[in-house]
Amino acid sequence: MAVLLAKIIAFGKETLTDARQIIITRNGVKSLYQVSLYRNAVYLVAYSAVNSLTGVLFWIAAARLYNTESVGLASAVIAAIGFVMIFSCLGLDYGLIRFLPNAGSRGNDIINTCFATTGLTAVILAGIFLAGLGVWSPALLVIRDSPVFLISFIILTAAFTLSGFTIQVFTARRRAGYALTQGIVFGLTRFVPLFFLAFAFYSFGIYVSWGIAVLVSTIIAVFWFLPRIIKGYRPSLRIKKAVLADMFRFSLANFAGSILWTLPVVVLPLMVVNILGAEQNAYFYIGWSVASIIFIIPVATSQSLFAEGSHNQEKASQEVRKCLKISFVLIIPVLIILLALGDKILWLFGQVYSDNTTRLIWIIAPSVIPLSINYIYLSIKRIEKRMKSAVALSAFVAAVALGLSYILLPDMGILGAGVAWLAGQAGAALFVVWDLLIKKGGAKRVSESEA
Repeated sequence: MAVLLAKIIAFGKETLTDARQIIITRNGVKSLYQVSLYRNAVYLVAYSAVNSLTGVLFWIAAARLYNTESVGLASAVIAAIGFVMIFSCLGLDYGLIRFLPNAGSRGNDIINTCFATTGLTAVILAGIFLAGLGVWSPALLVIRDSPVFLISFIILTAAFTLSGFTIQVFTARRRAGYALTQGIVFGLTRFVPLFFLAFAFYSFGIYVSWGIAVLVSTIIAVFWFLPRIIKGYRPSLRIKKAVLADMFRFSLANFAGSILWTLPVVVLPLMVVNILGAEQNAYFYIGWSVASIIFIIPVATSQSLFAEGSHNQEKASQEVRKCLKISFVLIIPVLIILLALGDKILWLFGQVYSDNTTRLIWIIAPSVIPLSINYIYLSIKRIEKRMKSAVALSAFVAAVALGLSYILLPDMGILGAGVAWLAGQAGAALFVVWDLLIKKGGAKRVSESEA
Protein backbone atom coordinates (compact mmCIF):
# COMPACT_ATOMS: atom_id res chain seq x y z
CA MET A 1 0.00 0.00 0.00
CA ALA A 2 2.89 2.37 0.79
CA VAL A 3 4.38 1.70 -2.64
CA LEU A 4 1.03 2.42 -4.28
CA LEU A 5 0.63 5.70 -2.36
CA ALA A 6 4.16 6.72 -3.33
CA LYS A 7 3.35 6.08 -7.01
CA ILE A 8 0.18 8.15 -6.80
CA ILE A 9 2.00 11.07 -5.13
CA ALA A 10 4.83 10.90 -7.69
CA PHE A 11 2.34 10.84 -10.54
CA GLY A 12 0.49 13.84 -9.08
CA LYS A 13 3.70 15.88 -8.79
CA GLU A 14 4.72 14.94 -12.32
CA THR A 15 1.30 15.94 -13.68
CA LEU A 16 1.41 19.33 -11.92
CA THR A 17 4.92 19.94 -13.27
CA ASP A 18 3.80 19.11 -16.81
CA ALA A 19 0.76 21.40 -16.46
CA ARG A 20 3.00 24.25 -15.25
CA GLN A 21 5.36 23.78 -18.19
CA ILE A 22 2.46 23.86 -20.64
CA ILE A 23 1.17 27.13 -19.16
CA ILE A 24 4.43 29.07 -18.79
CA THR A 25 6.38 27.93 -21.89
CA ARG A 26 5.85 29.43 -25.32
CA ASN A 27 5.46 26.11 -27.10
CA GLY A 28 3.55 24.34 -24.32
CA VAL A 29 0.14 24.35 -25.96
CA LYS A 30 1.70 23.69 -29.37
CA SER A 31 3.41 20.58 -28.00
CA LEU A 32 0.03 19.28 -26.86
CA TYR A 33 -1.46 19.77 -30.30
CA GLN A 34 1.30 17.68 -31.87
CA VAL A 35 0.26 14.61 -29.82
CA SER A 36 -2.80 13.00 -31.40
CA LEU A 37 -4.13 11.69 -28.05
CA TYR A 38 -4.16 15.20 -26.58
CA ARG A 39 -5.39 16.85 -29.78
CA ASN A 40 -8.29 14.44 -30.17
CA ALA A 41 -9.20 14.73 -26.48
CA VAL A 42 -9.25 18.54 -26.51
CA TYR A 43 -11.35 18.61 -29.68
CA LEU A 44 -13.85 16.18 -28.16
CA VAL A 45 -14.04 18.20 -24.95
CA ALA A 46 -14.62 21.34 -27.04
CA TYR A 47 -17.29 19.52 -29.08
CA SER A 48 -19.17 18.54 -25.91
CA ALA A 49 -18.77 22.04 -24.47
CA VAL A 50 -20.15 23.64 -27.65
CA ASN A 51 -23.11 21.25 -27.62
CA SER A 52 -23.83 22.03 -23.98
CA LEU A 53 -23.49 25.80 -24.33
CA THR A 54 -25.51 26.15 -27.52
CA GLY A 55 -28.08 23.76 -26.07
CA VAL A 56 -28.60 25.96 -23.02
CA LEU A 57 -28.85 29.09 -25.19
CA PHE A 58 -31.25 27.33 -27.57
CA TRP A 59 -33.68 26.45 -24.78
CA ILE A 60 -33.39 29.92 -23.25
CA ALA A 61 -34.33 31.43 -26.62
CA ALA A 62 -37.11 28.88 -27.10
CA ALA A 63 -38.56 29.70 -23.68
CA ARG A 64 -38.72 33.38 -24.61
CA LEU A 65 -40.18 32.90 -28.10
CA TYR A 66 -42.66 30.07 -27.46
CA ASN A 67 -45.25 29.32 -24.81
CA THR A 68 -44.66 26.81 -22.03
CA GLU A 69 -46.75 24.10 -23.68
CA SER A 70 -44.70 24.26 -26.89
CA VAL A 71 -41.42 24.10 -24.94
CA GLY A 72 -42.68 21.14 -22.91
CA LEU A 73 -43.87 19.21 -25.95
CA ALA A 74 -40.74 19.86 -28.00
CA SER A 75 -38.38 18.92 -25.17
CA ALA A 76 -40.30 15.70 -24.56
CA VAL A 77 -40.25 14.72 -28.24
CA ILE A 78 -36.53 15.48 -28.59
CA ALA A 79 -35.83 13.51 -25.39
CA ALA A 80 -37.82 10.59 -26.85
CA ILE A 81 -35.69 10.66 -30.00
CA GLY A 82 -32.55 10.58 -27.84
CA PHE A 83 -33.95 7.68 -25.84
CA VAL A 84 -34.66 5.61 -28.97
CA MET A 85 -31.24 6.53 -30.37
CA ILE A 86 -29.45 5.03 -27.35
CA PHE A 87 -30.98 1.62 -28.08
CA SER A 88 -30.45 1.95 -31.83
CA CYS A 89 -26.65 2.08 -31.55
CA LEU A 90 -26.41 -1.63 -30.59
CA GLY A 91 -22.88 -1.04 -29.31
CA LEU A 92 -21.64 -0.60 -32.89
CA ASP A 93 -20.47 2.91 -32.02
CA TYR A 94 -17.74 1.34 -29.88
CA GLY A 95 -17.17 -1.37 -32.48
CA LEU A 96 -16.56 1.32 -35.07
CA ILE A 97 -13.79 2.93 -33.03
CA ARG A 98 -12.19 -0.45 -32.23
CA PHE A 99 -12.25 -2.01 -35.70
CA LEU A 100 -11.99 0.94 -38.13
CA PRO A 101 -8.39 2.05 -37.41
CA ASN A 102 -6.89 -1.22 -38.73
CA ALA A 103 -9.58 -2.05 -41.28
CA GLY A 104 -7.58 -1.04 -44.36
CA SER A 105 -9.64 -1.42 -47.53
CA ARG A 106 -12.59 -2.69 -45.48
CA GLY A 107 -13.01 0.70 -43.85
CA ASN A 108 -15.82 1.82 -46.15
CA ASP A 109 -17.69 -1.44 -45.59
CA ILE A 110 -17.41 -1.09 -41.81
CA ILE A 111 -18.68 2.50 -41.82
CA ASN A 112 -21.56 1.83 -44.21
CA THR A 113 -22.56 -1.39 -42.45
CA CYS A 114 -22.69 0.43 -39.11
CA PHE A 115 -24.63 3.31 -40.67
CA ALA A 116 -27.14 1.08 -42.43
CA THR A 117 -27.62 -1.32 -39.51
CA THR A 118 -28.16 1.34 -36.86
CA GLY A 119 -30.19 3.53 -39.20
CA LEU A 120 -32.54 0.64 -39.96
CA THR A 121 -32.71 -0.26 -36.27
CA ALA A 122 -33.58 3.36 -35.44
CA VAL A 123 -36.44 3.32 -37.94
CA ILE A 124 -37.81 0.05 -36.51
CA LEU A 125 -37.49 1.13 -32.87
CA ALA A 126 -39.00 4.54 -33.64
CA GLY A 127 -41.96 2.77 -35.21
CA ILE A 128 -42.35 0.53 -32.16
CA PHE A 129 -42.10 3.55 -29.86
CA LEU A 130 -44.79 5.39 -31.79
CA ALA A 131 -47.05 2.34 -31.89
CA GLY A 132 -46.91 2.03 -28.09
CA LEU A 133 -47.30 5.70 -27.20
CA GLY A 134 -50.67 5.02 -25.61
CA VAL A 135 -48.97 2.71 -23.12
CA TRP A 136 -45.71 4.43 -22.16
CA SER A 137 -46.22 8.08 -23.10
CA PRO A 138 -49.83 9.15 -23.74
CA ALA A 139 -48.80 12.80 -23.57
CA LEU A 140 -46.95 12.37 -26.88
CA LEU A 141 -49.89 10.88 -28.79
CA VAL A 142 -50.04 14.19 -30.67
CA ILE A 143 -47.13 12.87 -32.75
CA ARG A 144 -49.45 10.31 -34.36
CA ASP A 145 -52.12 12.89 -35.13
CA SER A 146 -50.09 14.40 -37.98
CA PRO A 147 -48.52 12.22 -40.73
CA VAL A 148 -45.81 14.86 -41.19
CA PHE A 149 -44.99 14.84 -37.48
CA LEU A 150 -44.99 11.03 -37.38
CA ILE A 151 -42.76 10.58 -40.45
CA SER A 152 -40.37 13.32 -39.36
CA PHE A 153 -39.99 11.64 -35.95
CA ILE A 154 -38.82 8.43 -37.63
CA ILE A 155 -36.50 10.24 -40.06
CA LEU A 156 -34.94 12.40 -37.35
CA THR A 157 -34.38 9.40 -35.07
CA ALA A 158 -32.37 7.74 -37.85
CA ALA A 159 -30.55 10.98 -38.71
CA PHE A 160 -29.68 11.68 -35.06
CA THR A 161 -28.29 8.14 -34.76
CA LEU A 162 -26.15 8.60 -37.88
CA SER A 163 -24.97 11.97 -36.59
CA GLY A 164 -23.56 10.28 -33.50
CA PHE A 165 -21.80 7.67 -35.64
CA THR A 166 -20.05 10.28 -37.76
CA ILE A 167 -18.53 11.63 -34.54
CA GLN A 168 -17.25 8.12 -33.81
CA VAL A 169 -15.68 7.89 -37.27
CA PHE A 170 -13.86 11.18 -36.73
CA THR A 171 -12.68 9.93 -33.32
CA ALA A 172 -11.52 6.60 -34.73
CA ARG A 173 -9.56 8.35 -37.48
CA ARG A 174 -8.05 10.76 -34.92
CA ARG A 175 -9.61 13.72 -36.71
CA ALA A 176 -11.91 14.98 -33.97
CA GLY A 177 -11.55 18.53 -35.25
CA TYR A 178 -14.30 17.60 -37.70
CA ALA A 179 -16.47 16.55 -34.76
CA LEU A 180 -16.05 20.02 -33.28
CA THR A 181 -16.97 21.61 -36.63
CA GLN A 182 -20.03 19.37 -36.91
CA GLY A 183 -21.05 20.36 -33.39
CA ILE A 184 -20.71 24.05 -34.22
CA VAL A 185 -22.82 23.62 -37.38
CA PHE A 186 -25.52 21.79 -35.44
CA GLY A 187 -25.42 24.20 -32.52
CA LEU A 188 -25.74 27.37 -34.58
CA THR A 189 -28.02 26.14 -37.36
CA ARG A 190 -30.93 25.47 -35.02
CA PHE A 191 -31.15 29.13 -33.99
CA VAL A 192 -32.00 30.48 -37.46
CA PRO A 193 -35.30 28.63 -38.03
CA LEU A 194 -36.15 28.95 -34.33
CA PHE A 195 -36.75 32.69 -34.70
CA PHE A 196 -38.52 32.60 -38.08
CA LEU A 197 -40.77 29.65 -37.23
CA ALA A 198 -41.93 31.35 -34.06
CA PHE A 199 -44.17 33.44 -36.31
CA ALA A 200 -44.96 31.02 -39.14
CA PHE A 201 -45.02 27.60 -37.47
CA TYR A 202 -45.65 28.32 -33.83
CA SER A 203 -46.73 25.01 -32.35
CA PHE A 204 -43.87 22.83 -33.60
CA GLY A 205 -41.26 25.48 -34.35
CA ILE A 206 -38.82 24.31 -31.67
CA TYR A 207 -38.93 20.69 -32.81
CA VAL A 208 -38.62 21.62 -36.50
CA SER A 209 -35.68 23.95 -35.79
CA TRP A 210 -33.85 21.20 -33.93
CA GLY A 211 -34.67 18.71 -36.68
CA ILE A 212 -33.38 20.97 -39.46
CA ALA A 213 -30.09 21.36 -37.58
CA VAL A 214 -29.77 17.58 -37.18
CA LEU A 215 -30.36 16.98 -40.89
CA VAL A 216 -28.03 19.77 -42.07
CA SER A 217 -25.14 18.79 -39.79
CA THR A 218 -25.52 15.08 -40.60
CA ILE A 219 -25.63 15.64 -44.36
CA ILE A 220 -22.53 17.85 -44.21
CA ALA A 221 -20.69 15.27 -42.09
CA VAL A 222 -21.57 12.29 -44.30
CA PHE A 223 -21.23 13.84 -47.75
CA TRP A 224 -18.48 16.41 -47.17
CA PHE A 225 -16.40 15.67 -44.08
CA LEU A 226 -16.12 11.86 -44.35
CA PRO A 227 -14.84 11.85 -47.97
CA ARG A 228 -12.18 14.38 -46.91
CA ILE A 229 -10.66 12.07 -44.28
CA ILE A 230 -11.39 8.68 -45.89
CA LYS A 231 -10.18 8.45 -49.44
CA GLY A 232 -12.79 7.09 -51.83
CA TYR A 233 -15.58 6.98 -49.28
CA ARG A 234 -19.10 6.77 -50.72
CA PRO A 235 -22.23 6.40 -48.58
CA SER A 236 -24.10 3.15 -49.14
CA LEU A 237 -27.00 1.29 -47.53
CA ARG A 238 -25.35 -2.11 -48.04
CA ILE A 239 -24.91 -4.29 -44.94
CA LYS A 240 -21.96 -6.68 -45.02
CA LYS A 241 -22.71 -9.78 -42.97
CA ALA A 242 -19.01 -10.53 -42.54
CA VAL A 243 -18.47 -7.12 -40.94
CA LEU A 244 -21.33 -7.65 -38.49
CA ALA A 245 -20.04 -11.13 -37.66
CA ASP A 246 -16.61 -9.73 -36.76
CA MET A 247 -18.02 -6.93 -34.60
CA PHE A 248 -21.10 -8.61 -33.11
CA ARG A 249 -19.82 -10.05 -29.80
CA PHE A 250 -17.67 -7.02 -28.99
CA SER A 251 -20.45 -4.58 -29.86
CA LEU A 252 -23.11 -6.54 -27.98
CA ALA A 253 -21.00 -6.55 -24.81
CA ASN A 254 -20.47 -2.79 -25.15
CA PHE A 255 -24.19 -2.31 -25.71
CA ALA A 256 -24.96 -4.12 -22.44
CA GLY A 257 -22.27 -2.15 -20.61
CA SER A 258 -23.52 1.18 -21.97
CA ILE A 259 -27.10 0.47 -20.90
CA LEU A 260 -25.93 -0.45 -17.40
CA TRP A 261 -23.70 2.64 -17.21
CA THR A 262 -26.54 5.01 -18.16
CA LEU A 263 -29.12 3.40 -15.85
CA PRO A 264 -28.35 5.63 -12.83
CA VAL A 265 -28.57 8.77 -14.98
CA VAL A 266 -32.00 7.73 -16.24
CA VAL A 267 -33.42 6.12 -13.11
CA LEU A 268 -32.20 8.44 -10.33
CA PRO A 269 -34.51 11.35 -11.27
CA LEU A 270 -37.45 8.93 -11.37
CA MET A 271 -36.46 7.52 -7.99
CA VAL A 272 -36.11 11.00 -6.46
CA VAL A 273 -39.47 12.24 -7.75
CA ASN A 274 -41.26 9.14 -6.46
CA ILE A 275 -39.62 9.12 -3.02
CA LEU A 276 -39.15 12.85 -2.34
CA GLY A 277 -41.56 14.58 -4.72
CA ALA A 278 -41.39 16.89 -7.72
CA GLU A 279 -39.91 19.90 -5.89
CA GLN A 280 -36.93 17.96 -4.55
CA ASN A 281 -36.43 16.36 -7.96
CA ALA A 282 -36.17 19.85 -9.48
CA TYR A 283 -33.31 20.62 -7.09
CA PHE A 284 -31.68 17.26 -7.81
CA TYR A 285 -31.99 17.57 -11.60
CA ILE A 286 -30.54 21.09 -11.73
CA GLY A 287 -27.74 20.14 -9.34
CA TRP A 288 -26.90 17.05 -11.33
CA SER A 289 -26.97 18.99 -14.61
CA VAL A 290 -24.55 21.63 -13.32
CA ALA A 291 -22.17 19.22 -11.55
CA SER A 292 -22.06 16.70 -14.41
CA ILE A 293 -20.78 19.31 -16.88
CA ILE A 294 -17.31 18.30 -15.73
CA PHE A 295 -17.98 14.69 -16.79
CA ILE A 296 -17.48 15.63 -20.45
CA ILE A 297 -13.73 15.72 -19.80
CA PRO A 298 -13.18 12.05 -18.80
CA VAL A 299 -15.65 10.93 -21.48
CA ALA A 300 -13.67 12.75 -24.19
CA THR A 301 -10.20 11.79 -22.97
CA SER A 302 -11.12 8.12 -22.58
CA GLN A 303 -12.62 8.08 -26.08
CA SER A 304 -9.36 9.52 -27.40
CA LEU A 305 -7.42 6.82 -25.53
CA PHE A 306 -9.71 4.17 -27.00
CA ALA A 307 -9.02 5.44 -30.52
CA GLU A 308 -5.26 5.61 -29.97
CA GLY A 309 -5.13 2.11 -28.51
CA SER A 310 -7.21 0.76 -31.38
CA HIS A 311 -4.63 2.10 -33.83
CA ASN A 312 -1.73 0.46 -32.00
CA GLN A 313 -2.58 -1.86 -29.12
CA GLU A 314 1.09 -2.49 -28.30
CA LYS A 315 1.56 1.17 -27.35
CA ALA A 316 -1.74 1.46 -25.50
CA SER A 317 -0.10 1.15 -22.07
CA GLN A 318 2.07 4.19 -22.85
CA GLU A 319 -1.01 6.20 -23.82
CA VAL A 320 -2.76 5.44 -20.50
CA ARG A 321 -0.33 7.63 -18.59
CA LYS A 322 -0.79 10.47 -21.09
CA CYS A 323 -4.56 10.11 -20.82
CA LEU A 324 -4.45 10.36 -17.03
CA LYS A 325 -2.31 13.48 -17.27
CA ILE A 326 -4.49 15.35 -19.78
CA SER A 327 -7.61 14.31 -17.85
CA PHE A 328 -6.41 15.77 -14.56
CA VAL A 329 -4.85 18.85 -16.16
CA LEU A 330 -8.28 19.69 -17.59
CA ILE A 331 -10.34 18.48 -14.63
CA ILE A 332 -8.65 20.20 -11.66
CA PRO A 333 -9.35 23.84 -12.63
CA VAL A 334 -12.97 23.07 -13.59
CA LEU A 335 -13.49 21.13 -10.35
CA ILE A 336 -12.11 24.03 -8.30
CA ILE A 337 -14.49 26.43 -10.05
CA LEU A 338 -17.50 24.19 -9.40
CA LEU A 339 -16.65 23.71 -5.73
CA ALA A 340 -15.85 27.38 -5.12
CA LEU A 341 -18.53 29.00 -7.27
CA GLY A 342 -21.24 26.34 -7.45
CA ASP A 343 -23.63 28.41 -5.36
CA LYS A 344 -23.05 31.44 -7.59
CA ILE A 345 -23.68 29.39 -10.73
CA LEU A 346 -26.94 28.15 -9.24
CA TRP A 347 -28.09 31.75 -8.79
CA LEU A 348 -28.77 31.71 -12.54
CA PHE A 349 -31.65 29.35 -11.77
CA GLY A 350 -32.81 31.27 -8.70
CA GLN A 351 -31.84 31.75 -5.07
CA VAL A 352 -33.97 28.78 -4.00
CA TYR A 353 -31.81 26.45 -6.15
CA SER A 354 -28.62 27.88 -4.70
CA ASP A 355 -29.91 27.31 -1.18
CA ASN A 356 -31.07 23.73 -1.77
CA THR A 357 -28.60 22.35 -4.31
CA THR A 358 -25.09 23.66 -3.58
CA ARG A 359 -24.18 20.81 -1.22
CA LEU A 360 -25.26 18.28 -3.85
CA ILE A 361 -22.73 19.79 -6.26
CA TRP A 362 -20.04 19.47 -3.58
CA ILE A 363 -20.75 15.72 -3.53
CA ILE A 364 -21.30 14.96 -7.22
CA ALA A 365 -18.53 17.08 -8.78
CA PRO A 366 -15.61 15.33 -6.95
CA SER A 367 -16.85 11.99 -8.30
CA VAL A 368 -15.15 13.03 -11.54
CA ILE A 369 -11.85 11.79 -10.06
CA PRO A 370 -12.86 8.12 -9.67
CA LEU A 371 -15.06 8.48 -12.75
CA SER A 372 -11.99 9.36 -14.84
CA ILE A 373 -10.17 6.27 -13.58
CA ASN A 374 -13.18 4.10 -14.40
CA TYR A 375 -13.60 5.50 -17.91
CA ILE A 376 -9.92 4.88 -18.65
CA TYR A 377 -10.27 1.32 -17.38
CA LEU A 378 -13.27 0.77 -19.66
CA SER A 379 -11.22 2.03 -22.62
CA ILE A 380 -8.36 -0.31 -21.72
CA LYS A 381 -10.70 -3.30 -21.67
CA ARG A 382 -12.25 -2.25 -24.98
CA ILE A 383 -8.82 -2.02 -26.55
CA GLU A 384 -7.99 -5.48 -25.21
CA LYS A 385 -11.45 -6.77 -26.27
CA ARG A 386 -11.95 -8.12 -22.73
CA MET A 387 -15.46 -6.96 -22.05
CA LYS A 388 -16.48 -9.12 -19.06
CA SER A 389 -14.66 -6.85 -16.62
CA ALA A 390 -16.05 -3.74 -18.32
CA VAL A 391 -19.64 -4.98 -18.11
CA ALA A 392 -19.12 -6.08 -14.50
CA LEU A 393 -17.76 -2.66 -13.57
CA SER A 394 -20.76 -0.93 -15.16
CA ALA A 395 -23.14 -3.29 -13.35
CA PHE A 396 -21.41 -2.60 -10.03
CA VAL A 397 -21.71 1.18 -10.41
CA ALA A 398 -25.39 0.90 -11.36
CA ALA A 399 -26.19 -1.48 -8.48
CA VAL A 400 -24.44 0.63 -5.83
CA ALA A 401 -25.75 3.98 -7.12
CA LEU A 402 -29.36 2.81 -7.37
CA GLY A 403 -29.45 0.45 -4.39
CA LEU A 404 -27.77 2.87 -1.99
CA SER A 405 -29.92 5.76 -3.27
CA TYR A 406 -33.06 3.80 -2.42
CA ILE A 407 -31.75 3.35 1.13
CA LEU A 408 -30.41 6.88 1.70
CA LEU A 409 -32.99 9.09 -0.02
CA PRO A 410 -35.69 8.93 2.71
CA ASP A 411 -33.28 10.08 5.45
CA MET A 412 -30.72 12.21 3.58
CA GLY A 413 -32.88 13.69 0.85
CA ILE A 414 -31.27 14.46 -2.53
CA LEU A 415 -27.83 14.34 -0.89
CA GLY A 416 -28.40 10.59 -0.51
CA ALA A 417 -28.46 10.16 -4.28
CA GLY A 418 -25.23 12.14 -4.55
CA VAL A 419 -23.54 10.02 -1.88
CA ALA A 420 -24.71 6.83 -3.58
CA TRP A 421 -23.36 7.96 -6.97
CA LEU A 422 -20.01 8.94 -5.44
CA ALA A 423 -19.83 5.62 -3.56
CA GLY A 424 -20.49 3.63 -6.73
CA GLN A 425 -17.76 5.44 -8.67
CA ALA A 426 -15.27 5.34 -5.79
CA GLY A 427 -15.86 1.64 -5.15
CA ALA A 428 -15.38 0.84 -8.82
CA ALA A 429 -12.20 2.94 -8.93
CA LEU A 430 -10.76 1.01 -5.98
CA PHE A 431 -11.30 -2.19 -7.93
CA VAL A 432 -9.61 -0.64 -10.97
CA VAL A 433 -6.57 0.36 -8.93
CA TRP A 434 -6.40 -3.12 -7.44
CA ASP A 435 -6.75 -4.74 -10.88
CA LEU A 436 -4.14 -2.56 -12.61
CA LEU A 437 -1.61 -1.95 -9.85
CA ILE A 438 -1.91 -4.65 -7.19
CA LYS A 439 -3.28 -7.73 -8.90
CA LYS A 440 -0.67 -10.08 -10.32
CA GLY A 441 0.53 -8.71 -13.63
CA GLY A 442 -0.52 -5.15 -12.80
CA ALA A 443 2.97 -4.05 -11.84
CA LYS A 444 4.25 -5.15 -15.22
CA ARG A 445 1.69 -3.03 -17.05
CA VAL A 446 2.60 0.01 -14.93
CA SER A 447 6.32 -0.40 -15.60
CA GLU A 448 5.62 -0.62 -19.33
CA SER A 449 3.60 2.61 -19.20
CA GLU A 450 6.49 4.35 -17.43
CA ALA A 451 9.04 3.21 -19.99
